[in-house]
Amino acid sequence: MPKMKTKSGAKKRFTLTGTGKVKRKHAFKSHILTKKTKKQKRNLTQTGLVDKADEANIKRLLAK
Repeated sequence: MPKMKTKSGAKKRFTLTGTGKVKRKHAFKSHILTKKTKKQKRNLTQTGLVDKADEANIKRLLAK
């Protein structure tokens, strides 16, 4: 049986933490930033964790 391949779209968007959680970036920070407040843009810069309900699907995409 061949090796499991990682989905290249998922590998660009998600990383695994040391404890096995899935780290992600926030959306809505690429363009049309003039109408967003400084606080909103600052908070979108920070990373977040994927919800527990979606974690298993993303780990499958990452072949982990």
